[in-house]
Amino acid sequence: MLSTTIETSLNEQILLETNACNKYLAMATWADVNGYNGVANFFYNQSDEERIHMLKLVRFVNERGGKAIIPKLEAPKSEYKDINELFDVFLKSEESVSENINKIVFQTLNEKNYTVNNFLQWYVTEQAEEEALARTIIDKLKIIGNDKSGLYLFDKDIETIAGETETI
Repeated sequence: MLSTTIETSLNEQILLETNACNKYLAMATWADVNGYNGVANFFYNQSDEERIHMLKLVRFVNERGGKAIIPKLEAPKSEYKDINELFDVFLKSEESVSENINKIVFQTLNEKNYTVNNFLQWYVTEQAEEEALARTIIDKLKIIGNDKSGLYLFDKDIETIAGETETI
């Protein structure tokens, strides 16, 4: 059973995951039309992954006697100055999701709802991995700087990362 506060928090998380899905889809589109096919594939995969995270939450809330609320969404930002900005936004988005997950984990501990807490541990681990991935990519982009051939190789290399991203 879910308390009202935990149900509300999980629905907020559903909104965050759905927003991330749409944000990453818009980022993929930007990369696609700007010739960064590898970056586009990376963000298409990230968008799919966020949708799966959202669905997992929706099903969990409904199975635990709550009611998942499917949010109304605003259009995400669709223009970026460069791929550095894309990945900075990616990191900030993942940090925001992590912060909210941690808030819910704290609530579950206060309410002694260990079932929800156990369910959320997967998200805690997933978020740590996503943040580490974003930071690694940003570090690589800092090394490359404005070198066009470096960006070309980065775009090719990120295809490997895009192929390795896990879907649940």
